[in-house]
Amino acid sequence: MAWKKWRGMVGATRQYASHVPPAHIACLPSYREGLPKSLLEAAACGLPIVTTDAPGCREIVRDGDNGFLVPVRDAQALAIALRSLIDNPVLRAEMGLRSREIVLAEFSREQVIAETLAVYRELTQ
Repeated sequence: MAWKKWRGMVGATRQYASHVPPAHIACLPSYREGLPKSLLEAAACGLPIVTTDAPGCREIVRDGDNGFLVPVRDAQALAIALRSLIDNPVLRAEMGLRSREIVLAEFSREQVIAETLAVYRELTQ
């Protein structure tokens, strides 16, 4: 595998997927998140995900299914999880497919709108 030099932030774009094809793995080590759009976008692009077991991140990643959750502030566990995906293209592909399935089933625009409207209806009754 050839490593590519990171050239900085992608920034705001409507063409997110055009920046992802060179990527094989999405990684977001974080202390806490809301619901990280970067992980939703990576999952929608069919990438396996390595992230920390933090609120928000664990809503998207099913440990061992579409990626790996590692303890917060554990660089060694993060490196081990990344290495397992780097060394196993079959696992990367399987987890990437699951990421896409999960985001389509649970985080589609229609699903999010329906759940938001249900909360509003419940609050106004």
